[in-house]
Amino acid sequence: MIREQLKKAIKEAVSALSLETSEIHLEHPVDLTHGDYSTNVAMTLAKEVNKNPKELAQEIIDNLKEDKLIEKIEVAGNGFINFYLSKEFFAENLNEIIKTKDKWGSNNSLKDEKTIVEYTDPNPFKEFHIGHLMSNAIGESISRIVEFSGAEVMHANYQGDVGLHVAKAIFGKQKNPELQWGKAYAYGAQNYEDHEEEIKEINKKIYNKNDEEINNLYEDGRKSSLEHFEEIYGKLGTKFDEYFFESEASPIGKKLVEENVGKIFEESDGAVIFRGENFGLHTRVFLNSDKLPTYEAKDLALAKIKTERYGYDKSIVITANEQKEYYKVVLEAMKQIFPEFAKKTKHITHGLLRLPSGKMASRTGDVITAESLIDEVKERVLEKMKDSDITDMDKVAEKIAVGAIKYSILKQSAGKDIIFDMDKSLSFEGDSGPYLQYAHTRANAVLEKAKKENIKPSTKIPRSNLGSDLEKLLYRFPEIVERANKEFEPHYITTYLTELAGAFNSFYAKEKIVEENDTAPYKVVLTEAFTNTIKNGLWLLGIKAPERM
Repeated sequence: MIREQLKKAIKEAVSALSLETSEIHLEHPVDLTHGDYSTNVAMTLAKEVNKNPKELAQEIIDNLKEDKLIEKIEVAGNGFINFYLSKEFFAENLNEIIKTKDKWGSNNSLKDEKTIVEYTDPNPFKEFHIGHLMSNAIGESISRIVEFSGAEVMHANYQGDVGLHVAKAIFGKQKNPELQWGKAYAYGAQNYEDHEEEIKEINKKIYNKNDEEINNLYEDGRKSSLEHFEEIYGKLGTKFDEYFFESEASPIGKKLVEENVGKIFEESDGAVIFRGENFGLHTRVFLNSDKLPTYEAKDLALAKIKTERYGYDKSIVITANEQKEYYKVVLEAMKQIFPEFAKKTKHITHGLLRLPSGKMASRTGDVITAESLIDEVKERVLEKMKDSDITDMDKVAEKIAVGAIKYSILKQSAGKDIIFDMDKSLSFEGDSGPYLQYAHTRANAVLEKAKKENIKPSTKIPRSNLGSDLEKLLYRFPEIVERANKEFEPHYITTYLTELAGAFNSFYAKEKIVEENDTAPYKVVLTEAFTNTIKNGLWLLGIKAPERM
C-alpha cells in the first residue's frame, strides 16, 4: 500500500540525517489541492534537535529517493511535508480496482482468525422493535468489515426463548387467545404486578415442561416468532450462520453456577450471587430464589457453548448501551471461570434509535416495530417513485427504505443515540443511503451507455490532464476499511462513501463521460472504478445497490 511505502521512505530520509523517529504520522489533507498525504515529522523532530521545522522539512525532502509514483513534494505551513501522487500512480490504482472487482479494498490483516459476531438478539414472544434494527445494522456491518479483513466469520444470533417474558406472553395468550404473541406479552407485562405468582408458576412449568397446555402454547409462540423474525432478516439482507437459544444455555448456566458456589458465587437470601463489589462492579444474581438461571448465568453458558461449537479466536457481542454495566459483571465472572473466553470477548454497545416523537417503550409493549418503520419508509419511497417506469418498483423501494434506515444508524459512532429523521434519511442531496445508492445507479447507467457506444475503459493516461478529485479519493478505500476494522466503527465508511459519491457527481456534472475523443476511455474507467468501490462500500454497510432507481 502506498501509505506504507511513503512511511518507509520518510523514515529512511530521517535516518540519513542521523535522526530517529519511532512513528511516522501520515494524514490526508482536508483540501485535496494541498496534496494526497501530509506529515508533521519535521515539526516533531525540530523541537528535539532545536532546528527550524521548515528547514528540516526541506532537508528531509532532499534525502527522499525519487519515486515515479510521487509527482511532487513541497513544504507547507510551519513545516508540513505534502506529497502529491503522480498520474502513473492513479492509473495503476485504477487498474487494481478493475482487476480485483468485489475484492477491492479488502485485506488479510485477520487471515486465519475465526470470529463469531453475535447481534440482533430479539426475544421470541416479543416484538422485533427498532432497537433490534440498531443491533442488526451495526452487527451486520461489523461482521462484513471483519470478513473483508480476512477473518472467517460466523454470524450468530442469541435469542431468549425462555424466561419471565415468555411466561408473561403465555399468560396473556391464556387470557386473550385472539392476541398476537407480541401483544400477548404486552398484556402479561402490564398485568404482571397483579398476577405475579400466577406468571411465576407458568415460568416454572416452562422450564420443567410438565404442563401440556403450557408446552403447546410455548411451541406455537416460539415457532411463529422465529418465522416472523426470518421475514424481517430477509428484508434486512441478513443471513445468520448459527442460532443460540437461552433454552439451550439455561441448564448449562445453572450447572456452571452451582459448581462454583463457594468459590466464585455465594448464597444470598435463597439466591446465588456474584459479588461484583469485590471487583468494583455491581453484585448480580446468577440463580434466583427458585434456583432458576438468570440472564447472567445463561450468558456465561453461551461463551462455553460458542467455544465448544465453533472454537473462535474472537467473540464480538453487540448490545444496547444499557447492558454495558451488566456485561462487565458477566465478563468478570467469566474471567474467574473461563479466563481464556473472557480474553477473547469484545463487547460493543450502541445507543437508542429514536423517532422525533420520542423513545419507544419496552416493558409495556407499546413499541415501534422494525417492520412498521420499514413499511412506513417504504411507503414514502413509493410515493417519490410514483412516476417511475421501473417494473420491480416494490423491491427497489424496499432496498432504498432499508438503505435509508441503515445509513442513518451507521453514519454515527455506535454508542450514540440516533433520531431517525424521515426527510433527511430519504434525501438525494447527500448524507443519506439513497444518495449513495443513486450515485451507484447513475454510474451504472453511464457504463451501460459506454458499452452500447463501444467505448472500452482504459487506464492509458490521456494527453489532457483531467485532474479529477475522484481518482484522488478512490485509492483511499483500503485505508478506510482498515480503520473501520481496527476501531469496529462503520461510520468511517459512510463518511468516505458520501465524499466519494459527491466527487463522482461533480465529475459527472463537469465532464461528458461518453463521447468520441481520447479522454472517454479514461473517464469510463474512472466511472467503473467508482462503481466497484461504492458497491463494495455499500456491501460493507449491508446496504443493497439497486441497478435502477
